[in-house]
Amino acid sequence: MIGPFKKIYESEFFKETDQVIRIWMQSWGYHLLRISLGIVFFWFGLLKFFPDASPAYELAVNTISTITFGTLSDSLIINALAAWEVIIGIGLITGRFMRFTLLLLFLQMPGTFLPAILFPEVVFKSIPFVPTLEGQYIFKNLILISAGIVLGGALHKVNPYYKKSKPKIGE
Repeated sequence: MIGPFKKIYESEFFKETDQVIRIWMQSWGYHLLRISLGIVFFWFGLLKFFPDASPAYELAVNTISTITFGTLSDSLIINALAAWEVIIGIGLITGRFMRFTLLLLFLQMPGTFLPAILFPEVVFKSIPFVPTLEGQYIFKNLILISAGIVLGGALHKVNPYYKKSKPKIGE
């Protein structure tokens, strides 16, 4: 560090505060990520049960209808997708059956990007750099995928119901 911040950065107060914050983040970060991701899935899934409430309703129905060649009714499509997302949300919020929950999440995610291929005129104002609101809704799924990867990668380290693990000071 250069300049006036060097003294602050090297002070004992800073080092101790930094360590306390890191320990808190290590203790709670996984759980907060899991629960917040679960809330997003639960909430967005619940909205899909109400046609006028979900901004993704029409796009989801059109995408699934296209890939199934119109063999499924719109109500079956959206209710199945809504239930799928609510189940993912409940699994993440409770922390139970995490491997199964993450499997459901990762099975769903590739389909969320299909509209970019099937309906580029709906997803982009200007291909490929200016997404519409629907496109932004789709591309935010990169964050959901990344969060799922982090949660899956931590399964062997953190199990909130069977093993309480706390990081050691200085890690």
